[in-house]
Amino acid sequence: MSRKKFLVIDDSKLIHKMFNVMLRQYEVVHAFDGREGLQLLGQHSDVDAILLDINMPNMNGLEFLATVKADSGLAELPVVIISTEGKEEDTARAMAAGASAYIKKPFDHKQLLDVIAGL
Repeated sequence: MSRKKFLVIDDSKLIHKMFNVMLRQYEVVHAFDGREGLQLLGQHSDVDAILLDINMPNMNGLEFLATVKADSGLAELPVVIISTEGKEEDTARAMAAGASAYIKKPFDHKQLLDVIAGL
């Protein structure tokens, strides 16, 4: 069985470094905004899930999520929002747009692994 593969889309280099440590047992592909995420998704169609920030330049996370969920070939792909936006309405908006889960930054290793295990 091959190891799981995640696409991380976040504009913070520090967050990408953190994911490399927290998800070292998995394969991780990195994008720094939604546009780059869509390009990489085209090249890595075998990703198991997407870990997505909301606030990014060029194409934000909710725009990316809407694009993915509108594509019949990608609509079932789990997307976990990981954002500093943690108000109830932000969470509700992301879940209504098709997110599988919502994690508020800052978060810990166990919380991330628990969410991934539930996908």
